[in-house]
Amino acid sequence: MLKLFVNIDHVATLREARYRGCARGEPDPVAAALACEASGAHGITAHLREDRRHIQDRDVWRLRESIRTCLNFEMADTPEIVALALAIKPEIVCIVPERREEVTTEGGLNVVAAEGDLSRTRQRLNDAGIDVSLFIAPEEGQVAAAARVGAQFVELHTGAFAGQFDDLNRRDFQTARLVAASKQAHGLGLKVNAGHGLNYENLPALRQVPHLAELNIGHSVVSRAVMVGLPGAVTEMLLLLEGYRA
Repeated sequence: MLKLFVNIDHVATLREARYRGCARGEPDPVAAALACEASGAHGITAHLREDRRHIQDRDVWRLRESIRTCLNFEMADTPEIVALALAIKPEIVCIVPERREEVTTEGGLNVVAAEGDLSRTRQRLNDAGIDVSLFIAPEEGQVAAAARVGAQFVELHTGAFAGQFDDLNRRDFQTARLVAASKQAHGLGLKVNAGHGLNYENLPALRQVPHLAELNIGHSVVSRAVMVGLPGAVTEMLLLLEGYRA
């Protein structure tokens, strides 16, 4: 079964637009997470960025205390955030690149260039009982490096697939890249997740990619929720996942 993890970062983005620096505010990302769970989401994803632009430390602690499914904690490989992950103990950590000037995470990790550091961080997290995923572009070298690091998962960056979806030739090319990377990762013993830019329009085309375990989708679900409510948005996305054969 293909699982849906809902990323609640942009619920916090909306809150921070009005209540930045306040101890409380609305909408509450933890309440949103619980609504997603109640509507059938298999897990919750939250990215605690170094600049704390949306999710705050208190949100992650409350998520850990409140949700009953699975917490996927997205983070950069920095000492402060690694220490926090070790204290919070999410079920899975997804290590992502961060640049202060980006609006959202753009591009995958350069695992090849950071193999040593990532291996050490992966070992510390695994020793604490936390699975590790690496957010990578669907490139042969990065998949191979992720396996050498010892990660349990890779999350394939679907941004190019989503960004070029309207051009049929480019869509087919990007889909082929994802198919090849997923097959390679599976063959190396890695579990395969995917995310970035996935929405209600392009998700059906992703069915061509084999071996997918989990999808991380946030902005599209939160945007749809403005029109139909969060339970309706989650339900509609889950319907698109039905029948996927890995």
